[in-house]
Amino acid sequence: MNNSNEIDMTLRHATLVALLAAAFGANTALAQSCPAKGPSVTYPVTKKVDQTDNYHGTSVADPYRWLEDANSAETKEWVTAQNKLTQAYLAQIPQRAAIRERLTKLWNYERYSVPGKEGGRYFYTRNDGLQNQSVLYTLKTLADTPRVLLDPNTMSSDGTVALAGMEVSPDGKLLAYSVAASGSDWNEIRVRDIATGTDLEDHIKWVKFSSTAWTKDGKGFFYSRYDEPKESTKLADVNYFQKLYFHRLGTPQSSDTLVYDRQDQKEWGFGGSTTDDGRYLVITTTKGTAPKNRVSYKDLSKADSKVVDLVDNFEAGYNLIDNVGSVFYFSTDRNAPKKRIIAIDVSKPAESNWKEIVAEGADTLAGADIINNQLVLKYLKDAQSVVRVHDLKGKLVREIKLPGIGSVGGLSGKRGESETFYSFTGFTTPTTIYRLNLKNGQSTVFRQPKVDFDPSQYETRQQFYTSKDGTKVPMFIVSKKGLKLDGQNPTYLYGYGGFNISMTPGFSPANLAWMEMGGVYVVANLRGGGEYGEAWHQAGTKLQKQNVFDDFIGAAEWLVANKVTSPSKLAIGGGSNGGLLVGAAMTQRPELFGAALPAVGVMDMLRFHKFTIGWAWTSDYGSSENPDEFKALVKYSPLHNLKPGSCYPATMVTTADHDDRVVPAHSFKFAAAAQAAQAGAAPVLIRIETKAGHGAGKPTTKQIEEVADRWGFLARELKMGEAAPAAVGGSN
Repeated sequence: MNNSNEIDMTLRHATLVALLAAAFGANTALAQSCPAKGPSVTYPVTKKVDQTDNYHGTSVADPYRWLEDANSAETKEWVTAQNKLTQAYLAQIPQRAAIRERLTKLWNYERYSVPGKEGGRYFYTRNDGLQNQSVLYTLKTLADTPRVLLDPNTMSSDGTVALAGMEVSPDGKLLAYSVAASGSDWNEIRVRDIATGTDLEDHIKWVKFSSTAWTKDGKGFFYSRYDEPKESTKLADVNYFQKLYFHRLGTPQSSDTLVYDRQDQKEWGFGGSTTDDGRYLVITTTKGTAPKNRVSYKDLSKADSKVVDLVDNFEAGYNLIDNVGSVFYFSTDRNAPKKRIIAIDVSKPAESNWKEIVAEGADTLAGADIINNQLVLKYLKDAQSVVRVHDLKGKLVREIKLPGIGSVGGLSGKRGESETFYSFTGFTTPTTIYRLNLKNGQSTVFRQPKVDFDPSQYETRQQFYTSKDGTKVPMFIVSKKGLKLDGQNPTYLYGYGGFNISMTPGFSPANLAWMEMGGVYVVANLRGGGEYGEAWHQAGTKLQKQNVFDDFIGAAEWLVANKVTSPSKLAIGGGSNGGLLVGAAMTQRPELFGAALPAVGVMDMLRFHKFTIGWAWTSDYGSSENPDEFKALVKYSPLHNLKPGSCYPATMVTTADHDDRVVPAHSFKFAAAAQAAQAGAAPVLIRIETKAGHGAGKPTTKQIEEVADRWGFLARELKMGEAAPAAVGGSN
């Protein structure tokens, strides 16, 4: 502080926070007395502005509002100063170089995607180990030598252009592929001739959150897009009024046909898919991120046919599996929170005529397809994969034997095909690709990587614990065998808890490196996720969002009580909605954690809906524009619950300059406020990646650098090795 205006505004902000806490029951007892020693880091001076907003009669200060303008010279100077400070701090951590070296070695293994088959050809991606982007290959038979079809590494000098999506035409002759630059959600679609490897002239822009669906004749495809944004604000402007178009090959985008939109519904999004027989275009309409949707269809066999609404409300979720003539098969949570399989004959669409094929069971249905004229169903049983095969009448044929405890991906194909492929992975099992013969249920290895580690040295166990309200919650605990329960194990607790997304076992060279360092890796399956169906999801949304944080805190308390670790050795991490989770946990229970790593987090719960696609998250979070939801949001919003004079754990916020999903302003404002609030010696840093986004498509080199910084930071803060670096400072 260097002037009276800044002091006045800081006091005003602190007063408002205290008033809010008193008004809405926030736990004001959490502000701690800190060690006499002040911060070990001199932070860049971050100005405060006199910005106050009125929410339903309550005034809330927002002194760092200016950081929302990512294009301003002031914000850019602030970013430069913060990155300079962070890199200077990290550079003095002696373990960081060795961690980076080991990560590079662990990362250097072959990685494959699950093959798909179209038009008599196979397609899959492969990364030879340290390539920034995986390369797309094709082959005619599995015995052939794979041929490179598309190499994203040739599209940029630094690997920041990524393959974001692809769809092969039914005859296997053309590839519609989308690319994203610097991690942005904005995609561009091009078309490649598979035989020659050359691109056609077709070029589609301003695509976001879209599938690509070819017509049966391969003469064009359906896709979704938004209106062209302003170039200067395209990474921040709110996205409304998505539209579904048809593009005919060989014509400019300006000539594309508008197939479906709703000018009276700015928040509705549209996804188009075509059935394998080519007869129907099926339109899925969503509103926000809620797993509930409308379903419409268009008969492509009839010229000028109209779009017909099959399900015209948002009461449940419906995922199209396939059709057999006029009968459409769906997985749905309609009257079944853990989902079931139904059949709807579009010639008799009334719900009274729907047929249940596979009833809801004890396990959560996570995916379905029709292959070999059978239903191939993926389930989650306590967050672990189970695969079952049923006939089209619903009778169980067999359960597919899996290699162990883990997660299955893939299992897609055609009704007339007898083969499919799937991936299997676990915390200590590198992702292996299997070919499944559905005639006999036998799996054979298609591709299996070799990684420089011995999996027999590690163990995974699942532990159930009790959350604050008595709910039983599972978590996976992964570590080297022979873990000593002495409270001294550095532990990294990871979570997400939102948007119906399930946290299941998966291999990561980053997490393996952490365990090699002597760390314990823990994943908690919090409410808000999809592990136990829609009821589990809803129990962690809107006015019940606090359940998610209670579940996470409950996991931490169990780990401490059972001497897996202790608060000074416990770090928490999560990204996006998981970044919100970390921010809420560290502000509610700062004494419980030794370090916090919130990544690309939603930190300002009062303004998240004002940027890009943030409005869509109100289905999970609610909105500050609703009085009751405002009261819930302001109680846990990480930005608004930082209390000046508190002792927060060592924190490294991470974000990226091209993140147009959760705009970096969330992290900027939270980091600035946390630095101002911190009264203890633990550092509060922010690491801002350049030419990167929310995470998808991030080059391998950037991933390794970020993980090395993350584990280096924890090695220093949890005292996992050599001495700490000297104090460093920064200024702008």
